[in-house]
Amino acid sequence: MWRKLKNLGHFGLAILANIWYGFPSQKIKVIGITGTDGKTTTTHLIFAILTAAGKKASLISTIYAKIGSRVYDTGLHTTTPSYFLIQKLLREAVNRQEEYFVLETTSHSLDQKRVWGINYLVSVITNVTHEHLDYHLTYQNYLKTKANLLLNSQMALINRDDASYLLLKKILMAKKKQFLTYSLKQPADYSFNSKTILPELADFNNYNYLAAYSVCRYLGIKEKIIIDTFRQFTLPQGRLETVYDGDFKVIVDFAHTPNAIAVLLQFLRKKAKGRIIHVFGSAGLRDTTKRPEMGKASSQYSNVIILTEEDYRTEDPMIIAKSIASGINQKVHYQIILDRYEAIKKALQLAKKDDVVVITGKAHEKSLCRGKREYPWNDIEAVKRLITDLNL
Repeated sequence: MWRKLKNLGHFGLAILANIWYGFPSQKIKVIGITGTDGKTTTTHLIFAILTAAGKKASLISTIYAKIGSRVYDTGLHTTTPSYFLIQKLLREAVNRQEEYFVLETTSHSLDQKRVWGINYLVSVITNVTHEHLDYHLTYQNYLKTKANLLLNSQMALINRDDASYLLLKKILMAKKKQFLTYSLKQPADYSFNSKTILPELADFNNYNYLAAYSVCRYLGIKEKIIIDTFRQFTLPQGRLETVYDGDFKVIVDFAHTPNAIAVLLQFLRKKAKGRIIHVFGSAGLRDTTKRPEMGKASSQYSNVIILTEEDYRTEDPMIIAKSIASGINQKVHYQIILDRYEAIKKALQLAKKDDVVVITGKAHEKSLCRGKREYPWNDIEAVKRLITDLNL
């Protein structure tokens, strides 16, 4: 009952925001991207392709919003901004006569009606894996919430290779919703293997590239423009980013779900000649059920695990770390160093020739939430500082 009352309040604010800014999404082509993992990379890929095709485009992603030539911070630990900020940015894009608006869209924003009133031309879902069950309670509820984006788009694109496919197909068909599919393994409306032009591309990113390819082909962008963009594209900040490449490597990535950790480390395991040293934690006051699964995923591919803080908020960080540790394979060595700076420092000190130090969970973010306060923090800058301090 309380959830329903809150959502009524959210709905009211969404209506006001649309009225205040004059329903701007009716005057621009909005592309929605949702999914558990890969949303940000897919969003930036679509934006890059549209720009390369000579289209005027804006975007909102986890990292920032870009309206014309102006870049905006959308807030701490936020992907889809508040009702009024979304509509304000849409209005600014319309005023600048932008043609497309690429919008990374989360399950929370869908459930809380933050994106109500937005007229989506096309939407795409990357995947649906274990995440946000503290909020949605069940995987089915989570998936149904994600499906709302597809149902409220003129055209929906879904990943036929993902475990969510059959459930999504059932939901869309029940509503008689038209949709298209993309796949690397099965017959589908769209299929393009980017590894034919980018052999070093990670398998998980291959699907993000395919999602972007599918959306842009649907929009009528020529394949040559898409492929040329793929060849030149640089992953967004904190996405499989190599921060140091000396005797050993240091890679920073945003992976913060069991699936994201598993596919990232599996890819790196194939490349690494030495050990994988993984530094990570899990956010406080968020999905607790995924923590042991994160530990299990890491221990499948890591040789050394260092558990640390990650926005623990008002939870006890030691309890969070122990919960992650409960899923770690007993054969894999792990230790707990709660101070994130000291944890990264320890990982760098342990690293030997050909090892890969992987730091996940924070990536591009600029703060750490400890208790009820935000403290300045950036994984990438921390690594660079330590590399200098340790004389590496």
